[in-house]
Amino acid sequence: MFANIPSQYLIIGSTVMAIFMGLLVMFVRIRSQKKPVTAKKILIPPIAMSSGALMFLFEEFRVTPLQILEAVVVGVIFSTVLIATSKFEVRQDEIYMKRSKAFFFILGGLLIIRVFMKVILSNSFNIGELGGMFWILAFSMLWPWRIAMFIQFKKIKKSLITA
Repeated sequence: MFANIPSQYLIIGSTVMAIFMGLLVMFVRIRSQKKPVTAKKILIPPIAMSSGALMFLFEEFRVTPLQILEAVVVGVIFSTVLIATSKFEVRQDEIYMKRSKAFFFILGGLLIIRVFMKVILSNSFNIGELGGMFWILAFSMLWPWRIAMFIQFKKIKKSLITA
């Protein structure tokens, strides 16, 4: 599938796309802080992202069990940082994401680390495997973060109902 495209172009293209997506996430996060949070808004992103697993139907994206484990471990570690910076607040009986300046620096830092890792690892892995590993990393980062947010959201919602 990628045989005719030089790998450095694929690395550059995927890096540009990762930076674009990171900026998009920051923009969406800023806008979402102005609207109340719902369970649906918390859970839809990881469910939508799960469709990306279809890439593993193609041989060039398949990774070994050890690579899966490595990507999952790094993703879970990254998720702890996002969990720590994602808090809710109640305003006028509605639940909102709390503004956190640290979140943007952390998201930017995680993006820089991912890009740096991709550039270094591109010498050791083919581009398809690397894409599969980074999708697993992102998926492993997103699910624990969103589950933690959902649990926190439900606790706050329950306290609002009983209050």
